[in-house]
Amino acid sequence: MLYLSTRGNYDPVSASTAILLGMVPSGGLFVPETIPLLDTERLLALQGRGYTEVAQQVIAPYLGDYEEEEIAGALARAYNHGRFSHPLIAPLHRLDDGLYLLELWHGPTAAFKDMALQLMPHLLSRALAKENRRDELVILVATSGDTGKAALEGFGNIPGIRVIVFYPYGGVSRIQELQMTTTSAANTGVVAVRGNFDDCQSAVKALFADRDLKEELRRKGFSLSSANSINWGRLLPQVAYYFWAWLQLREKEGPDACPFNIVVPTGNFGNILAAWYAWQMGLPVKKLLCASNENKVLTDFFHSGLYDSNREFRRTSSPSMDILISGNLERLLFAVSGNDAGRTRGWMESLGGTGAFQVDAKTRRALDGLIYAGWAGEKETMAAIRETFARYNYLLDTHTAVALSVYHRYKEATADPAPAIIAATASPFKFSASVLAALKEEDPPQRQADEFSLLEELSRLSGMPIHPALRDLQHKPVHHRTVCARAEMGSVLLELLEKQ
Repeated sequence: MLYLSTRGNYDPVSASTAILLGMVPSGGLFVPETIPLLDTERLLALQGRGYTEVAQQVIAPYLGDYEEEEIAGALARAYNHGRFSHPLIAPLHRLDDGLYLLELWHGPTAAFKDMALQLMPHLLSRALAKENRRDELVILVATSGDTGKAALEGFGNIPGIRVIVFYPYGGVSRIQELQMTTTSAANTGVVAVRGNFDDCQSAVKALFADRDLKEELRRKGFSLSSANSINWGRLLPQVAYYFWAWLQLREKEGPDACPFNIVVPTGNFGNILAAWYAWQMGLPVKKLLCASNENKVLTDFFHSGLYDSNREFRRTSSPSMDILISGNLERLLFAVSGNDAGRTRGWMESLGGTGAFQVDAKTRRALDGLIYAGWAGEKETMAAIRETFARYNYLLDTHTAVALSVYHRYKEATADPAPAIIAATASPFKFSASVLAALKEEDPPQRQADEFSLLEELSRLSGMPIHPALRDLQHKPVHHRTVCARAEMGSVLLELLEKQ
């Protein structure tokens, strides 16, 4: 299995090289040259297996230069009961007839990013060994809230690797910020950037493409890689949990589990793209539902074929979805255009230059019917949290509430009887202020509110224990206080590497 550049500007590389590089050095993303098919008989044979066994069957075909024992060992180290609080790792919770939540937040940082970022460091460390690399690898991360802490947790104290996280200053919750800034591992750095997530993500991509910076880093003994979902090693582990979800669904629904719908709260398009890869591999998916919040650039794109990020950026109660430039959409566009690197490159250059692009009629037809795209506003999101708790005694986080709202709208419009699985992407306690306000039918408190007293109040009101990753977080010492402008990120990166 080799990996191609979505822009046709790099020779094909092995899986380990694609994971090491993170993204194509001259711009673009790595994608597998083919998508392996798991036939029905092989899928059904996975029934009753544990999570790591299922994941091995799903991801191994993509890791052609890894030995089976290496993959099995990495999975065993990543998904164990010391790291994940639930024995099923990602359990499927029945909400209603034919409606289920895939709980992806039982890992060490209470968010779905743990599902990938507990495994990725082990794949990356093996890749370093395979290529006999002696330089130190610097993982650059742009985060809208959750990826940062998950990367810090996964890569902290890994020999030969350093990790630097950039997050939007004032654009994450206080809990998310403290999860990152209290990180104590010596090989970590955390920087707040004045701007929004798109500023962070675009600047990180620019750092990867900065030849002068990379040459200076090389002289100092460093090279760059990424832990965002633009890195295939980050995206691939997410493919596995959709197969795991379906196998649990079959145990509950029997033959009626085919076909089924997947609903994903979406910002950077990585999580739903993983579901698309699972679908292409043979998972019996009927429809993918792409759920956006008020930053609904993806919804508009799938309805019109025009991707236009030139719009008001809205800060919402679901900050991990407050994104106007969805980095992983490039991979889908490359695939549906028939691996046309020229067209993909043109769209991405237009997006970088003007903030917008329009796909051609042929690509538009290929996208039609592939994904149902919808969005939910703040009032709908709050209502979904409140009504779900009142009806099912189940507490949603804000992102999952967006997905549930979009699903209900889809069901009303289509009367689709197929069962559905919603990706529940975070513990509700990560967004306690908004969740509590929804339950009490009040306006959310300002960011300056004591989020930790709200944690306690939410626990009392819901009867749920506070996630262990969040308990007593306010009492931990802060180790990272750097704030910079977007234009200063390169110089700050060099300073941090000198200090570590």
